[in-house]
Parts: sequence; C-alpha cells; structure tokens
Amino acid sequence: MANTVTNVSAGAPAVGGAISVAAAGTTPPTSASAALASTFASLGYVSEDGVVNSNSPSTTDIKAWGGDTVLTTDDGKSDTFQFTLIEALNADVLKLVYGDSNVSGALATGITIQANNKPQSEHVLVIDMILRGGVLKRIVLPKAAVTAVGDITYQTSGAVGYQTTITAFPDSSGNTHYEYIISQSS
Repeated sequence: MANTVTNVSAGAPAVGGAISVAAAGTTPPTSASAALASTFASLGYVSEDGVVNSNSPSTTDIKAWGGDTVLTTDDGKSDTFQFTLIEALNADVLKLVYGDSNVSGALATGITIQANNKPQSEHVLVIDMILRGGVLKRIVLPKAAVTAVGDITYQTSGAVGYQTTITAFPDSSGNTHYEYIISQSS
C-alpha cells in the first residue's frame, strides 16, 4: 500500500474550546460528531502547546547472570493527558483544578477558592479537535481525575495558566479512553 500525504495531519482545537468536562457518571459520547449534552462545561482556551497524551506501558527487564535479558515483565500502563488551561477567570477551569467543592460563586459576584488537600473528584472529559480536511477527532475519558497541577505563574508578560495532568482510569470495560474519528463528509 502506498503512503499518502493526505493521511498526515495536525490536531487543531475545535472552535469555542476543545476540552469539556462533566461530573462522574455522566454518559460519555460514543462518536466524534454527536453533540455534547448540556451537562458538559467547556474549559475554554488551552495554551499553544496543545494536549499531550502519555500512554506507554511500563516494563522491567529481568537479567541473568552475565547481563542477558531473559524476561520482561509488564508493570502496568498509565494513561495521562497534560495541557495548560489559560482561562483563569473561567469558574469551570478553577473547579477542575482546585476541586468542585473548593470553588464557589461566579465572576460577577465573586469567586472564592479554597486550596486544600481534599481528594480530587472523578470526571468525564472530552477533547475535541479538527484534523486535516475537516476530519473530526474526539478523545473521551469516561473516568478521569486531576492528578497534578504545575506551578502557576502570575506575570505581566504571559497568561496565567494551569498546567494540568489528568489520569484516565479504566471504565467498566477496562478502557482508559476512547478515540473516535470521522470525516465530516460521511
């Protein structure tokens, strides 16, 4: 089969925000083109670095005397997504970063954030993008939680950003995430 450049693509964010979040237990979408339920909130702009998915198995090599590798064991496979949310005034962003129960109010009346050590809630996360030729791609994490937030820098020369790491956990079928791709001409 011949290679074709039309299969090479970049991932641009969907217009209006590429990452959406809903409470755990929300029914996740099962296609790239279905409209999201109104229970999903948009997390708005993501930094120009986009979304990075680390989904690689971890193994350990067992060596025999003399150095030969005689066995490789599977140590598991974590599935993480990292991105920087740059809408620092978006209450839904703040709820994801700090925890739903730690953010109250609205921008118009005042937002209060409580930083503490409470465990993060699980969510359903959806990442929408547009590939070459208008092809839609959707990544669905049916069971995910924030597991790390990078340093937050406040400066005049850059946007306040929340470098967020999400870990996807296995759902009832044992899958950590799903990917759906469809041509808009279909």
